[in-house]
Amino acid sequence: MDTALIDKKLAFIQTCVRELTELADPERLDTDIRERRFVEHTLQLAIQAALDVASHWVSARRLGEPESNRALFRLLTADHVIDRELGETLAAMAGLRNILVHGYQAVDMDKLREILDHHLGDLDRFSAALHAAMQDAQHP
Repeated sequence: MDTALIDKKLAFIQTCVRELTELADPERLDTDIRERRFVEHTLQLAIQAALDVASHWVSARRLGEPESNRALFRLLTADHVIDRELGETLAAMAGLRNILVHGYQAVDMDKLREILDHHLGDLDRFSAALHAAMQDAQHP
């Protein structure tokens, strides 16, 4: 397992969360295109980094072949890396990431505000859980 790569991705997630916490203004999402694009892009990057980490973990641990990005978080839940609630939240974020990347439907501003107001901490919880799991894997 490439722990340096995982550490780098987790640090990037934490940077994105910090930037969103400190700089984002959810009240301006409907009226300010720059604000909306900053939030969308930064969330997309953070979620993609979480998917990259999850994919690396699943592959290194030979946990199976996920049929979707959402399934990556289910496999982490089954491996007891994250709890079921966090897995479901991150799976929903993976769905949002697909909307942001592929643009096949309009982005729901209320959903973005919900993430900013209530779910950025879930990305931090993911980072902490992966750090702990890496420690456990290195020192069984």
